[in-house]
Amino acid sequence: MGSRTGEERVDVALVGGGIMSATLAGLLRELMPDVTTSVYERLHEIAFESTQTMNNAGTGHAGNCELNYTPLRNDGSIDISKAIAINGAFETSLQFWSHLVEKGRLPEASEFINPVPHSSLVWGDDNRAYLRARHRALSSHPMFSEMEFTEDRTLLNEWMPVVMEERALDQRLAATRVMRGTDVDFGRLTQALMCGLDGADCFDLHLRHNVKSIHRHSAGGWLLEVKDLATGNERSVHAKFVFLGAGGGSLPLLQMSGIPEGLGYGGFPVSGQWLVCSNPTVVNRHQAKVYGKAAVGSPPMSLPHLDTRYWRGQKALLFGPFAGFTTKYLKEGSYLDLFKSLRPHNLGPMLAVARDNWDLTHYLFGQAMQSAHSRLAALREYMPGALSEDWEFAVAGQRVQIIKRDEERTGRLEFGTEVVTSADGSLAALLGASPGASTAVEIMLELLQKCFPERTSAAAYQCALKEVIPSCGYDLASNVGAYRRVRDRVDSVLALPSRAGSNLNFPGVVAPAS
Repeated sequence: MGSRTGEERVDVALVGGGIMSATLAGLLRELMPDVTTSVYERLHEIAFESTQTMNNAGTGHAGNCELNYTPLRNDGSIDISKAIAINGAFETSLQFWSHLVEKGRLPEASEFINPVPHSSLVWGDDNRAYLRARHRALSSHPMFSEMEFTEDRTLLNEWMPVVMEERALDQRLAATRVMRGTDVDFGRLTQALMCGLDGADCFDLHLRHNVKSIHRHSAGGWLLEVKDLATGNERSVHAKFVFLGAGGGSLPLLQMSGIPEGLGYGGFPVSGQWLVCSNPTVVNRHQAKVYGKAAVGSPPMSLPHLDTRYWRGQKALLFGPFAGFTTKYLKEGSYLDLFKSLRPHNLGPMLAVARDNWDLTHYLFGQAMQSAHSRLAALREYMPGALSEDWEFAVAGQRVQIIKRDEERTGRLEFGTEVVTSADGSLAALLGASPGASTAVEIMLELLQKCFPERTSAAAYQCALKEVIPSCGYDLASNVGAYRRVRDRVDSVLALPSRAGSNLNFPGVVAPAS
């Protein structure tokens, strides 16, 4: 039987051992090295839930190939604003990782990031017209100036040979390609980030520690009741600041905190599934992430893609993800998670979303009941020559999409990532899914600015930030010179395809006024 120990004190408590907590811990070490930080992870190892390599999309999301980031407007034009924002955020992540590689706090870049071309592939007259317009809109922007477009089958055979083999000759296709795409092993990256912190005086990692409750502390900050699952011992932790980065486990803890800002939030769980190629000959003949269009009624996270991945140093090939319905909020969670999250304040929004998104619910049930033959048929739309014996079924991770009250106090379903913060800045919770991992650094920098305003406005912090993120203070979307110099430095450190290298300084470039 376990026992209870005394109250511990820490400046920052991070709940969850995934990419978000690892990123925030890494930033705190670089920018606020005097802050004591403790991470509490329920499972036996870090990065084992949504961050685990086979549980997430793995793409370094940069807006290159994800068609849901560039919607068609009513007037027929393409809205590229989200793609630009995501591309800029990913560049911020690349700068942070480059800094840590240079400092020796991350291993050689190839252990967690590899160059893989990003492509979009469509067929049908309307889709080809859309992709052509999308390429025209994006390639006119400096961030996407290297994007290629083709409808020529000879080029398509070069770009994606296994996709073109045995394809009907009369099928008219269109594709784009960005050679500077990446595959990111976020599981390995998270482990490396945590290892880089291990041994630091102000950092502690606690595995198999479950945060059972969270409440306001009478002296300010928060009181966490934590159970050591290995020994059964329980203890109280008094934290000045708490970050809930536990994936689907963040919502129950947010509700437990009782902050008014969390009222009205609910979660819609979606499971993921892959087909994984077991034939190394096929795997080695495909070197691309080929994204298509999502089926009508499917969530944006279900964009089909034939995906080159690097996992544990080995090349892999996945197709999917197929979606499914579940009531779990975590892969290692409980089927009661959804029902336990129901509260008087979110019941209305959740019922409204269920009413207004019946097509989505029906789609997810259909995906969950899909046969092996149906999954293979979906694969053959992207790889006509696929053989059933070359592919195995695998279960991916859980995603909990955000449900929140809208202006009419009913509810709407969100497919992005959102940080909910208490009014005093002492608690923050990350909710939602893609493209969170790829944009983690920018999300966490914004969190620091909001929750630690005095520290982040200090000269010492600003000086350190400039070293870690050299583009800080520059709008990369509108400053071509700054953007290219940032890219050249990052590409050199992380061994990504690049233009001719140059040093990272900004002569004659004036930062925009704040």
